[in-house]
Amino acid sequence: MSFTSMISQRRFLPSISSLLALEAVSRLGSASAAAKDLSLTQSAVSHQLKQLEAQMGVHLIARDKMKLTLTPAGQEFVQEARLLLERLSQASIKLRANPAGGSLNLSILPAFGLHWLAPRLKDFNHHHPNVSINLQTHKLPFSFDNSSSHAAIHYGKRDWPDVNYLELLPNHVIPVCAPGSMKHPVKTAKGLLAHPLLHLETHPDSWEQWFGHMQHPVSGLKGSLFDQSSTMAQAAVHGLGVALLPTFVAQEEVESGRLVLAFECPPVALGMYYLVWPKAHVQYSPLKHFRDWLESQRPEQSS
Repeated sequence: MSFTSMISQRRFLPSISSLLALEAVSRLGSASAAAKDLSLTQSAVSHQLKQLEAQMGVHLIARDKMKLTLTPAGQEFVQEARLLLERLSQASIKLRANPAGGSLNLSILPAFGLHWLAPRLKDFNHHHPNVSINLQTHKLPFSFDNSSSHAAIHYGKRDWPDVNYLELLPNHVIPVCAPGSMKHPVKTAKGLLAHPLLHLETHPDSWEQWFGHMQHPVSGLKGSLFDQSSTMAQAAVHGLGVALLPTFVAQEEVESGRLVLAFECPPVALGMYYLVWPKAHVQYSPLKHFRDWLESQRPEQSS
């Protein structure tokens, strides 16, 4: 059904006030509590609920003395309504923040966003002052379903359905540790196996991949798990083990002297970072500006 057709059947569209009343009752369990939450009278909330039920032709509320509960139909309906209310609230906030229009919701991986993207965004803002970038962090796996994001930063392979891809940069990693945490220098990749290895929850096989590149296949490696590269980096700084870090995360720590190479070797590329976006957003102007700018930031154009 097209959006125009949906709007033409507006008699089925409930008012915002009635949806707010239903959501508040669902969350708080009584008309009096919902009225207080919405700064309305109890009778006003009751009126909104009855009006909504009459419009839908469905019983949404089960009334038991002083307590109100939602019927199964009401529970299913309010879940969808809550998502729509949240998205409408977000859209209102973005409109107030950027009344000229041009807002891009971008879902990012925390370490990539902090260490690679954030330092470059000032340049994007300089060239596109009317486009606001709204950053939302995510961990893998991520889905555009029930998300307000127009695009996302993805790491790995081209394995997302129904999206377009822009290659950004390979994930070059190096093994690092705290200065002095090793009694003797490690002269071979195999030598790292004698030391605690730190692992990333979202990519628990990274060490196995790295050892494969070093022509020393291993399996079943164990060690402490971390949810983010930046957290793992700090664990390495404090001497908890050897971390396999992206170069854009490790560089600052190495330059400051807080980390050193645990084994002298060139960086190894374990995967690719991409910008991905649903095909439905391909003509969205702020996204097009952002894609074009990102292309100028890729390693082949800049270091």
